[in-house]
Amino acid sequence: MQIDVKIGRIGSEVDSTVIIGLFKEERLEENDAAALESALHRYLRDVLALGDFKGEDQEVAVLYPLGQAPPGRVILVGLGSRGEFSLETARRASGIAVKRALKLGVFELSIVVHGPGGVGFELRECAQATVEGLLLGAYRYDAFKTGDTDRSGLESVAVVTPLRAQAYEIRDGIEAGMISAEGTILARDLSNAPGNAMTPRKLAAAARKMAGQTGLKCRVLTRKDIEKERMGALLAVNAGSEEPPRFIVLEHGEASDGVDTLVFIGKGITFDSGGISIKSSGGMEEMKHDMSGAAAVIGAMQSIAMSKPPLHVLGLVPATENLPDGRALKPGDIIATRSGKTIEVINTDAEGRLVLADALEFAEQYSPAAVIDLATLTGACVVALGYAATGMMGNDDGLQDRVRTAGEAAGERVWPLPLWQDYHDQIKSHIADVKNTGGRWAGALTAGAFLSKFTERPWVHLDIAGTAYTDASKPYCPKGATGVGVRLLLQLVKDWKS
Repeated sequence: MQIDVKIGRIGSEVDSTVIIGLFKEERLEENDAAALESALHRYLRDVLALGDFKGEDQEVAVLYPLGQAPPGRVILVGLGSRGEFSLETARRASGIAVKRALKLGVFELSIVVHGPGGVGFELRECAQATVEGLLLGAYRYDAFKTGDTDRSGLESVAVVTPLRAQAYEIRDGIEAGMISAEGTILARDLSNAPGNAMTPRKLAAAARKMAGQTGLKCRVLTRKDIEKERMGALLAVNAGSEEPPRFIVLEHGEASDGVDTLVFIGKGITFDSGGISIKSSGGMEEMKHDMSGAAAVIGAMQSIAMSKPPLHVLGLVPATENLPDGRALKPGDIIATRSGKTIEVINTDAEGRLVLADALEFAEQYSPAAVIDLATLTGACVVALGYAATGMMGNDDGLQDRVRTAGEAAGERVWPLPLWQDYHDQIKSHIADVKNTGGRWAGALTAGAFLSKFTERPWVHLDIAGTAYTDASKPYCPKGATGVGVRLLLQLVKDWKS
C-alpha cells in the first residue's frame, strides 16, 4: 500500500475521493482556504452554512459535489472541539472515514493531516496519527475467506499539503505511522488466526520469518532446549497437549556499555481450554486470543527493528497450548520453575502466570534496565477496568510512569493497580513457595503479586485481557484482535532515555 505526500490543494483532482476533518462549528472562512481547492472551498462553505454537519467527534458525512467542485466524493469527518483534540481524535477520525470509503468501494484516497495548527501537537505527530488511523481502520482479517478477495483493501493514499516546507515533516510522520501500524497489523493477524493455524510451532515460524525480513536475531528453543533451561512451569502447562512447546527469543541490537537493555515478554498460550480446570464452552473459541501478549511482543519487535532505536531490546515468548488429557497438569500438583521456586497449582486455568514465571527468570540473564510482560491474564482485570484500559502493576514507580506516558501518547491507555502485601498473603502456600491463585477476590492483583516473585528487575505487568480483542467494531479496529501493546511498546522505546 502506497502513501505519498502531494504538494498542492486538496480536491484538485477530478473524480477523486477526499477525506477532510473539520472541528466543531467550523465554517471554513476565507483564511481557511489555503489547503482546499478553491471550488471545493466554496462548495464546502455553502454546505456547512446549512448547519447539518456539526463537526462533532466521530461524526461523518459523504458529499457528492456533482460538478460544483472537482472531487467525486468528499468524506467529512468531525474532530470535535478544537480544545479537546488529541492524537487519538486523529486516529479515530481517519479510521471512521476510511471504513466509510471502503464500504463505498473506494480504494484510492486523498487526505489532509488531521489537527495541525494550534492544537498542541506537532505536524509530524498529527501525520503519524492520521496514517495509523487510516491503515488500522482499513484492516480486515480474511485469510480464511474463500472467493474473490481482489481489490478489497486500501491501495493508495495521498497526504496533501499546500506548503512544500511541511512535506519533510509529514513524510517523517507517515513513515512512523506505517511502521507502527504494520507492527499492530502483524499482531492482529497472529492473534486472529485460529488455534489450528497458530500453534506454538507456527507462531515460532512466523516470528522467525519476520526476524529474517527485518534483521532481528531470532532463536527458537525446542522442548529439549526448554528442558535444559529447566523451565518446569512451561513444560507443566504443555503436558496435556500433543503440540510441543516453543520459547521464542527475538533480539534487536546488542548489549554494551552505555546502552540499556529492555526485555518484553508476551504470554503465548495459542489456545487455552483451561486444562483440567476446563472453561465453560460458551465463548471458548475466543481463547485463540490468549496469545495476544505474544502477538504484541512480536509485532512490537518488528516495528522496533524497522525504527532502529539505539537500544538493546529483547522479545521473549513462552508458547504452548493448555489442554486436558491423561498427562495434563492437575489441581494440587506442585511444579518447580526455572528459578527453583515451587508452585502449588490450585487452578490449571491460571496457566499464563506459570509460563511467564519461567520467562521472567530467563530474562534475568540479560541484566535488563526494565522488564515488561503483556498477558491476557485475568477476567478479574476486565471486571475491574472493563474494556477501556489495560491494567498495570509493577515494582518500580518510575517505570510505571514511563509506561503510562507511552500508553497515553500511543492511544493505548493503562491504569495502575496496587500490589499490597494483602495480595501476597493470599497466594501463600503451606506446602510450596507460592500458590498460582489466591481465590475469587482481587484476582488480577494476586496474579500480579505472583509474577512479582520471579523478577528482581524494574518490572511492569500489563494485563490486556480487556483490551486485546473486541466484540464490536471500533473506529480503527474491526471485531477481533486489536493488536494492543504494539504501539505502547514502540512509543516507550522511542521515548526511552537511559
